[in-house]
Amino acid sequence: MKNFKKLFTVMFACVFAFSCVACGSVNKGALDNQAATRGADEGAGEIYIDDGAIALAGSASSSQASIQACAAVFDLINQERASKGLPALAWSDALTTAAQVRATEIQTEFSHTRPGGDPFWTVDSNVQYGENLAKLYPTADTVFTAWMNSPTHAANIMDGGYKTVGIALCYADDGSPYWAQEFGY
Repeated sequence: MKNFKKLFTVMFACVFAFSCVACGSVNKGALDNQAATRGADEGAGEIYIDDGAIALAGSASSSQASIQACAAVFDLINQERASKGLPALAWSDALTTAAQVRATEIQTEFSHTRPGGDPFWTVDSNVQYGENLAKLYPTADTVFTAWMNSPTHAANIMDGGYKTVGIALCYADDGSPYWAQEFGY
């Protein structure tokens, strides 16, 4: 009986510990495996503009909280860039619209490839050259920290060649946050 109690106690402790770890990982959010960049010659001479997706993104209303969260990420980016002697990125409405499309699309398929199989930059190839995605990060601070802790995502944020950025935050039906950050020259 003594061994049974000991075994039961150890098993209960393991289940409890595993449950806590699993819950914690969900709250931390998730990044895609790598940030995406578009090669200098990728899509050269071809223009891709997904007018249908852009029209849908333009008609979607953003909550004041989402707008404020995106503005907070924008401020954090420029603070970090300034601390490293890099120029501030300018806000781009065109990239923000592309980010709205992408933040909506990644609720279905969390990837730099769009649901139809096209590359991320085919929302608007005139402006999109880099992309960071994240899901389940509840605040501007948490998503920014996650991106900066990832070498490839931080590289997009700190890329001295990028001049513009657009950021969007969309919520899935279950309330889960999905972030897209688009970069341009």
